[in-house]
Amino acid sequence: MAEGIPLNDEDRIPWLCALHDILRREEASRQDAVLACSALKKIYRCILVSGPAALESNEPEKPRENTALKILFVHLDGPVDVIARRLEKRRGHFMSPELLKSQFDTLEPPRAPENFITVSIEKSLPEIVLEIEKGIFSE
Repeated sequence: MAEGIPLNDEDRIPWLCALHDILRREEASRQDAVLACSALKKIYRCILVSGPAALESNEPEKPRENTALKILFVHLDGPVDVIARRLEKRRGHFMSPELLKSQFDTLEPPRAPENFITVSIEKSLPEIVLEIEKGIFSE
């Protein structure tokens, strides 16, 4: 991405499996965790929940109960132009504004039965945090 080339599934899947392993370790040690990553596609979110088993399943949206992590996904939603303006203001970040279109082309917004909340990025930061906290604590 730093070179202006969007990641593909081959690039993302090993990384998502590694993130699943980290989340699994945190759960095993009874730690809460917050993970920030794009998880643009449904299969990516399934991998975070179930690990590599999501790739082997004919129905990745139905994880095996004994292997699935309980994850609340927060879908930060906003207009392309707002996100583009924010990206242009960043300095020294690996994500160039030119890659934004590829991110939106890849995006599969979460929907039922996925465990998620959608929060508008057009709200103030305190409002966004409050909405996420409400989502977490209503679980």
